[in-house]
Amino acid sequence: MRVRIHHSTVYRYEPPAAGAIQLLRLTPRDHEGQHVARWRIEVSPDARLAAHEDAFGNITHVFNSAGPLSELRIEVDGAVDTQNTHGVVGGSAERFPPSLFLRPTPLTSADDDIRQFAQAVYAACEGDALAHAHALLQGLNREMTFDLGMTDIVPSASEAFALKRGVCRDLCHVFIAAAHCVGIPARYIAGYLQFADGRIDQEAGHAWAEAFIPDVGWVGFDPANGVCPTEAYVRVAVGLDSVGAAPVRGVHFGIASEDLEVAIKVGQ
Repeated sequence: MRVRIHHSTVYRYEPPAAGAIQLLRLTPRDHEGQHVARWRIEVSPDARLAAHEDAFGNITHVFNSAGPLSELRIEVDGAVDTQNTHGVVGGSAERFPPSLFLRPTPLTSADDDIRQFAQAVYAACEGDALAHAHALLQGLNREMTFDLGMTDIVPSASEAFALKRGVCRDLCHVFIAAAHCVGIPARYIAGYLQFADGRIDQEAGHAWAEAFIPDVGWVGFDPANGVCPTEAYVRVAVGLDSVGAAPVRGVHFGIASEDLEVAIKVGQ
C-alpha cells in the first residue's frame, strides 16, 4: 500500500539564536517490502542540505543556519510503497555483523530485573531464537503500559522496566536489553506507523526493535503493540538506541531558550 507522510519540526527561539546546526535522519531507504516513491525535505530559512550516510547506512542530511533565528522549520513530505513481509527485513543496508548489535549503551543496559525477566521467558519458551524473540515481545507487551506521559523524559531500559511503563521508545530499549541477555542481537528502529483506526495526526514518529534470527535475518518486533511490523510501518533509521537513530538532533548558539513543536501526518 502507499503510505503518505508529512513531518513538521519547528524550533522557536527567544531571544533569536545566533545560529543552529542540525543532523537529520529523516529519509527512508528502499529494501524488500519498502520502496520510496517520493521524498522531499525543505528547511526554512533556506540552507544547503549536505547528504551523507552514517556508520549504520542511514541517509543523513546536515545543515547550518546563520542567525539571528527566531524560528527554524524542517518540513518533510513523501510517499512510500510498502508490502507486508511479516517483519522480515531483506535487502537493507548492513555495515556491521550482527554481533555488533549485542553491544549495550547507557539506554539499553540490562539490570538484574531485566535479566531475570529475559531468563524466565527463555526458560518457559521452547524453540529457537525466533520463538524466544516472540516470547519477549509478548511478555513486554503484557508487563509494560504504553504511557504518553513519559514522552518528554528518556529513562534507561532499567528505569522504564522498574516503572512498568513508557512510550514506544522505552519499550524498545527494554526489548533490546532483554534480547541481549539471551544472546540475541537487537537494535533500535525509528520510523512511522499508519494507525489502524484511521487516525492521521500524530505527535511523534514510531519506534520498534529488530532482532537478528539465524537462517532468517533481521526481524522487526514492536513491543508497544505486541506485533511484528506490517505494511503499515515505514522504516527510516537504525541505531543501537534512540539517540543513534534520532530523526532530528542539533544545537543552537547563543543564550536563546528553545521551544520545539512536532506535527506528523501519516495516512494513505
